[in-house]
Amino acid sequence: MKKKVRTKIVKIVLLLFLLIVIMLAGLKINNNGGILNKKNDFFVAGTTNVVKLYNENFEETGTIFRGTQVKVNLNELINSETNIKYYKIDYNNQEYLIEQNSLVSKLEEVVLEEKLYVRTPVTVYNNLEDSSIATMIKKGEEVVVLGFDKLDENGKVNKYKIQYGDIVGYVYGKYLVNSKELALLNYDEEGIYQVHLKRGDVHGGGKAGNLDYYPRIKPKFKDNVMPEEVKALYLNSGVVKNVDEYIKLAKEYNLNALVVDIKDNTAPAYKSPVMQKYSPTNYEHAFNSFEDYKKAIKKIKDAGLYAIGRITVFKDSYFIKDHPESAIVDTETREPFLHNGSYWPSAFDRKVWEFNVELAKEAVQEMGFNEIQFDYVRFPDRTYKLEQEGVIDMKNVYNEDKAEAIQRFLMYAVDELHELNVYVAADVFGESAHPYVTGYGQYWAAISNVVDVMSPMPYPDHFNAYEYEFSEIVWTVPYKLLKYWGENYVIPRQKETPSPAIVRSWIQTYDAIRTPRIEYDADKIAEQIQGLYEAGLNGGYMTWNSSSSLSKYKEVAPAFLNEYRGG
Repeated sequence: MKKKVRTKIVKIVLLLFLLIVIMLAGLKINNNGGILNKKNDFFVAGTTNVVKLYNENFEETGTIFRGTQVKVNLNELINSETNIKYYKIDYNNQEYLIEQNSLVSKLEEVVLEEKLYVRTPVTVYNNLEDSSIATMIKKGEEVVVLGFDKLDENGKVNKYKIQYGDIVGYVYGKYLVNSKELALLNYDEEGIYQVHLKRGDVHGGGKAGNLDYYPRIKPKFKDNVMPEEVKALYLNSGVVKNVDEYIKLAKEYNLNALVVDIKDNTAPAYKSPVMQKYSPTNYEHAFNSFEDYKKAIKKIKDAGLYAIGRITVFKDSYFIKDHPESAIVDTETREPFLHNGSYWPSAFDRKVWEFNVELAKEAVQEMGFNEIQFDYVRFPDRTYKLEQEGVIDMKNVYNEDKAEAIQRFLMYAVDELHELNVYVAADVFGESAHPYVTGYGQYWAAISNVVDVMSPMPYPDHFNAYEYEFSEIVWTVPYKLLKYWGENYVIPRQKETPSPAIVRSWIQTYDAIRTPRIEYDADKIAEQIQGLYEAGLNGGYMTWNSSSSLSKYKEVAPAFLNEYRGG
């Protein structure tokens, strides 16, 4: 009896052994450790997003995107001239050859790059969950690839997991290339880079030639359509509670948008959880509750209006109260430097970047804004002499030009907010359209290349009285002034950048604050808009009145009913 049992066990063991041998005979192992079964599903891998396909004569016959799932037939073929192994795959109902090393069994193994190089200075993120920043890496530097987050439909990596020195983090793949030689090149199609290279640094804002001009895709989100011509009233934090009146006025006078404060200097709009985390003083002084503010923005959206959220970035006295270490400081006292009655976080400081972008993301996700507009994206003006004399310390951690820091902040903000399908605008001084880098770090071509909307502030009473050698005081002739400014400065700057933004200007909607103190009535509002449109700046307009005076808006509202023709 025992002998029969032993015999049965031996037979079972032999049978199992035979089955294993048969299975192994039908399997092959590729160089990446994946097991290739006949007619099994595998993924295309490569060091770039596009992988080559071959015919039976080992001639290139097409390409396939990295990450594509394919059926593999393991009739191994070897090119006798190169000794490279190939397998047959089924793709688009056709049979091709593909190199053995281009097949892996797991999607997370399809990215084969080991090292990459920084083409455009990159922000390194600590993780994939938020916008927290680990460091910045400059152009030409090498990084080690450790992994990636996801691929797009063309096999391109969204973010790589990388190592740079002792730092491990994530960077957007679009800023990396495969060789140092490519990384060190500057975008110079049609001589664009040479134009900027010649401008140098005249006013202390940096060199135009140090900025990035690689083209960027300006999205059009299907679920968030931006009107071709945005016509908006501005609402500060204090008037949000009366939003119904502004909605009524907008609808009655053919306006289609409202710009609403999220955070102005010492005027935070609502009790934001992000403020509570990063800047409790901003949270404490908020004008509205979270719930009331959310209801107000919902009313705007329900009325069919385009909602733009405005955030002042690098002018924030409350943030400095919470984080004096982030401030521009007086070098003698080491205390935050008071500039025109306000404290300024340094635009070089990445903690300030994080706060404002996290706040923007919250406002989009919780409140439903269509667009985020960043104001005070600059350093304080008229401080270059103080810097030269060593009176103030800007806390320049990464040894950047001011204009580099401003452009890089906007790159970071745009990258994060485009993930949420919203547009990004930047408020800039009218001077930024002049052909030099301003002393506060705004340079039109570099900013326009990055953001979706340029929102210049060419308020007539902010120009010199006889700017551009006008014979009249310029704020008395706003049509003539803005047409001249647009034609001779903005349009040329837009042509100096490969992927220019839409231009949507602020218009002065308050009476002139300089002598002669003329009234800016409906006619003067209309003159500004007509001058901008005839200059070719017909992306719309926004009314700047710091108090958001409803009576003033009603007074000038007939100007909004006019039809303005572009140049």
